[in-house]
Formats: sequence, C-alpha cells, structure tokens
Amino acid sequence: MEQQLTQIATQIRRDIVRMVHAVQSGHPGGSLGCADFFTALYFKVMEHDTAFAMDGVNEDIFFLSNGHISPVFYSALARAGYFDVKELATFRKINSRLQGHPTTHEHLPGIRVASGSLGQGMSVAIGAALAKKYNNDTHIVYSLHGDGELDEGQNWEAIMSAAHFKVDNLIATVDWNGQQIDGPTEKIMNLGNLHEKFAAFGWIVLDMNGNDMDDVIAVLAKAKGLTGKGQPVCIMMKTIMGKGVDFMEGHHEWHGVAPNDEQLAKALAQLPETLGDY
Repeated sequence: MEQQLTQIATQIRRDIVRMVHAVQSGHPGGSLGCADFFTALYFKVMEHDTAFAMDGVNEDIFFLSNGHISPVFYSALARAGYFDVKELATFRKINSRLQGHPTTHEHLPGIRVASGSLGQGMSVAIGAALAKKYNNDTHIVYSLHGDGELDEGQNWEAIMSAAHFKVDNLIATVDWNGQQIDGPTEKIMNLGNLHEKFAAFGWIVLDMNGNDMDDVIAVLAKAKGLTGKGQPVCIMMKTIMGKGVDFMEGHHEWHGVAPNDEQLAKALAQLPETLGDY
C-alpha cells in the first residue's frame, strides 16, 4: 500500500510542476513538500465521499488554511475522483474553477471554504469540529496550516479556544518547512519551538516526517487514536520545501516562482509519470 501511495505522491508532484509551469504562476515549493501528506489523507486516512456534500455530515472533512498551495490540493482531489483530472489543465486560467487560491463560489467539489487570506483556517476548522460534536457526528475534522502563516495573530486566539472548548475531534497539521515567501521563518519572525507552544496552549502534539510516507501514515493513525480524549491534536510536520525536485529543495525562492521550460524538463526527469498525465 505504501508503495502505491508513493507512486500517487510522485504523480501529484508531477502535476504540480506542470500546472504551475503552464501558466507561469503559482506556488510549487510548499505544494511539493506536502504531496505525501495529501496523498496519505485522501487515499488512506480520511473517510470521505467524492460525491461531495458541502455540509460534510457523516464523513471526515479537510480544510486547507494556507491556500496558496492549491496545486497539491487540486491534484489530490482530482486524482481521488472529486473531478476530472483533465480539469487540472485549466489551473489559474480565465473562468477556471481552479483559481490560485481555492474558492467556493464556483462550486468545486472538495472545497468547503475559500482560503485566499491566510490565518483563518484554524478558526474555520474549529467551528466545523464543534458543529460535528453538537450534531453527534463522530467523524474528524482535519486541517493544514503553514508555519509562516502562524505569524497571523488570529491563529493563536483560535488555538487557545480549541483547547478551552475541548475540540477533541480536530487534527490540525502544521507544515513546518521553515520557509516563507521572503525567507526563512526564523529570520522573518522567529516562531520558536512550535511543538512546545501548542503543548502550552493545551493541545496534544505529535511530530512527523512529512516526506516519509510510512511515518505520515503511522502518525496520522496515532493522531486519530488520540481524538475524543478532551484535547485537540496537532501534528508538527517537518517537510522540505520543493521536495522531489533537487534544485527546488529547501529554497524559499521557490515559494511562489514557476519553473521555466528548462527547469520543468529537469523536474519532470526526477518525477516519473505513474498514473498518467492529464
């Protein structure tokens, strides 16, 4: 199973660089780093329905807070069956449902909240998790956040409230790649030890290697086993920005820069086609 998931993640990475290159616009770095997480979530971990009901009743649901990594989200949704994979070719084009940041007004299956403005996804996820608790829906809410995104103060109000209201059906993951658009997070605004901060705010905190599929599966399973115990769960996911494309790895410059033709060719040579290109 893990080998199959790795093949899916490779194809998703291939989709990402092709999508961003085609329009010379988008955010490849964080998308590549999170490909393993999205693959595990949508092809192994979550109980979800590709028929897609906006209210998400009686299924696990996911919210992407750092919406600029939309390429990986769109690819995962398409590959999982939410919409035709061929639609990936419309990414960031006029009248496309696949906008640079996910939106809801075009009714794209799999998208439950617009996430163009950073820092709001934690609040949304907490609200959805509380709604599930009030409705006696035992399914889980998953969310993903960027480490640089945690510069936004609203996050910390939400993080505090989740512990206070015992939102124990929420698993929030932080993409801890240490990079943001202007440089390393420690230089832009040092976040300190995020593991200790979440723990101090009353969360159960786990650490995960987000670029090791076995560890991703194991830690997500452990996190699920810790739900329902009176505390929200946070996963600190260490990833490498640009993972899978050697010249992009670990460089903040690839946060929001598209590869040129030569760079695309080099990237695709490292990412073999496994499921068929769109």
